[in-house]
Amino acid sequence: MEEIKPAGSLNKAAKIISVIFHPVFMPLYGLVLIFSTPTIYSYVSSQAKKLIFLIVLINNVVMPLILFVFLKVRNHILSWEMESRKERMFPLFFATIFYAITTYVILKYPVPIFIKTYFVGIFFVAATLTVINNWWKISIHAAASGAITALMLMLSFRMYHITILPLAATIAVAGLILSSRLRLNFHSPAQVWFGFLLGFMMLGFLYRVYSIAQW
Repeated sequence: MEEIKPAGSLNKAAKIISVIFHPVFMPLYGLVLIFSTPTIYSYVSSQAKKLIFLIVLINNVVMPLILFVFLKVRNHILSWEMESRKERMFPLFFATIFYAITTYVILKYPVPIFIKTYFVGIFFVAATLTVINNWWKISIHAAASGAITALMLMLSFRMYHITILPLAATIAVAGLILSSRLRLNFHSPAQVWFGFLLGFMMLGFLYRVYSIAQW
């Protein structure tokens, strides 16, 4: 039996992490965090939860995946990873449009403003990534993990005490995501760290504005 080299095992693990925590799935993970934490947001009606979840699933997961298949068939992109900056231009542009549509719908829906702020935040993150991608291949994975980390931190503050274990788990997962992108040599350390800080600070800033507006 051929022995599996440690480096090969690490690369395989990094690829699995990159797929499981692909940016296309992160908005759904954020919703799960919001709806599962012991705050007033966990008491949003089940009907409203299902509707929001369905909107995000269709508009921000299914539609981008269909678009990916179309672009792959037309040879606009070569792989799921979209390794080059040029390959990412169309998917990022359309992802921003999909987020804009989702945000518009959610803003019209009677749900807590905390949830609305989340979608406004991820829309601005996507739009900023799209602009930056014209010059620099910033890490989208890292930006998504930074936004989720900021979300978990803000949820902790809303519960009036920091929930150490969920927050620590979120930070640990973010570390795995960043490490996987570096391990696979898809990004430089600067692209990964700047991506994380962009997602974290942008969502954190919007939630700070939200908190001030609540006083």
